[in-house]
Amino acid sequence: MAEDSTALDMNNSTKQALESRALAPRFYTTDCDEIGRYDIDPVREEWDAMMAAFELDINREHFKQNYDFDPETLEADPELKAEFLDLLVSSITAEYSGCVLYQEIESKVGDPEIARLFRYMARDESRHAGFINRALKKLGVAVDLSVLKRDKEYTYFRPKFIFYATYLSEKIGYARYITIYRHLERHPERRFHPIFKWFLEWCNDEFAHGEAFALLMRANPKLLRGYNKLFIRMFLVLVYTTMYVRDHSRPKLYEAFGMDVTEFDHTVFDITTEISKQVFPMTLNTRDPKFQRGLERLLDLNIRVDGLQGVSGVGATLKRLSLQVGIGTTILRLFLLPTIPNEMPKQVAMQPAW
Repeated sequence: MAEDSTALDMNNSTKQALESRALAPRFYTTDCDEIGRYDIDPVREEWDAMMAAFELDINREHFKQNYDFDPETLEADPELKAEFLDLLVSSITAEYSGCVLYQEIESKVGDPEIARLFRYMARDESRHAGFINRALKKLGVAVDLSVLKRDKEYTYFRPKFIFYATYLSEKIGYARYITIYRHLERHPERRFHPIFKWFLEWCNDEFAHGEAFALLMRANPKLLRGYNKLFIRMFLVLVYTTMYVRDHSRPKLYEAFGMDVTEFDHTVFDITTEISKQVFPMTLNTRDPKFQRGLERLLDLNIRVDGLQGVSGVGATLKRLSLQVGIGTTILRLFLLPTIPNEMPKQVAMQPAW
C-alpha cells in the first residue's frame, strides 16, 4: 500500500513538472547552427581561463555527498511542506531544462570549442537536477526525468533570446542561492532542510554559467546593439516580474526562512543588476516606486487569475480575459519605465562578486 502511495506521489510531482503554466519553468530548443557560427576569438584569453576552470571541475564530488533527513519534520506544517515541494519541483524543472538544452546545443553545434563549453554546463545542470531529485526521493515525491524530457512541451527561442534569458536566469539563480545561504549562515535555526547547506557551491556553478553567456555576448557585440537593446529590456522585465510573482506565491517558505519576501526579491534584483553591468547596455531601476507598484499590481492580477481556476461560464471567461489584458498592460508600463544606461560594461569576472 505504501509503495502504491509513493508511486502516485511521484506521478503527481512529474505531472506538476510537466505543466505549462504561465509562470512554470519551460523547456527550450534553438538554432544550434547559428550558435556554432558565433565568434570567440575576441575574448580568447578569458575564454581559455574559463574553460580551464570548467575542466578543473572543483565541485566534482560536492553533489555526490549524502545527508540524513527525517521527512516527518515537515509534516507539522503542511503549508510549508507544500511550498517547499513546489520550490523543489520548480527548481528541478529549471535545472533539467538547462541540462537538456545544453546537451542539444553540444550535440548539434558546429564549433567544437563551443560544444565543449555546453557539455561542461550540461554536466553541472545534470548534477543539480539529480541532487534535487535525491531530496525529493527522501520525501517520496521524485520527478521522472525521462518522462519530463520526453513529454514536456518545448518552446523555440532564437539563440540571442536563449542567451539573454539564460544569462539572466543563471545570474538570478546565483543571487537567490547566495542570499539564502548567507542568511541561513547567520540564522542556522531557520535551516529546516539540509539541502540549503549545498547552496554555496551550487550558486558558484550558476555564476560560472552566467559568465559563459556573458563572454559569448561580449565576443559578439551585435547581440547587444540596436534593436537588440529592446529585447534585452523585455527579458529583464519578464524575468524579474516572473520571479517576484512566483516568490510571493510561497509566503510560508520565506516566513520559515525568517525573510521578508519583498525585500529578498529586491536584494536579488540589486545583485543581478550589478552583475549584469558586465554585459547588458542598460539596467532597470527596480527601486523606483513606480516599478514596485507595477510588481504589486501584477501580483494582485495573478492572484485573481488563479482564483478563477476551475471556474467556467461566460462571466468567468470575460473576467479572465480582462485580467490577462491587465497583466499585459502592466508589463508594458514596466517596459516603458526609464532605464539606466550602461555604456561601459565591466570586464567579465571569473569569481563570484558576493
